[in-house]
Amino acid sequence: MTQDNCYLLGYIVRTHGTAGNVVIYLDVDYPDDYEDLETVYVEIKGELVPYFIDEINLQKQSNAIVTFEDVDTIVKAQALVGTSLYLPLEELSELGEDEFYYHEIKGFKVVDQTLGELGIVREVYSLNGQDLIAMDYQGSEVLIPTANDIVIKADKEAKSLLVNLPEGLLEVYLDNAAENTPDDAD
Repeated sequence: MTQDNCYLLGYIVRTHGTAGNVVIYLDVDYPDDYEDLETVYVEIKGELVPYFIDEINLQKQSNAIVTFEDVDTIVKAQALVGTSLYLPLEELSELGEDEFYYHEIKGFKVVDQTLGELGIVREVYSLNGQDLIAMDYQGSEVLIPTANDIVIKADKEAKSLLVNLPEGLLEVYLDNAAENTPDDAD
């Protein structure tokens, strides 16, 4: 199993108690869909290693307390803290025509309704409840909110993302880049 045919499920954030349990953060829209999870792949030194789940107890705000098979001490659990959890792509539900998973749009062209083609999706960040699409535009990273009125459509065949950027968004990033560029006129 490799990361290319998996998606990021979440992270192990800390230990729980002294019997080897861990708290995981489920970086998904519907954590309840994972309450019967039996196996996850844990990224250890760049490799995905299967871990079997004995028990999973969903908590509030996308957290779950997990008991892994053969992880029965706090020392073993502590060694897993900070690792990423993955599941195979084939376990993802099919989405509607206008819906997309974030991992699908990496590499898509960003096309604004007014300005035309802008750049390529490099990454999607999930920060404190705000998801942002990162693209490179004229040498600067631009973060685009994933709100429905901004991200209009993902065309999977054309590998493009149609957006309607708020007025002045690009200028904010270009102005910041210009301010942080050293003057050559010494």
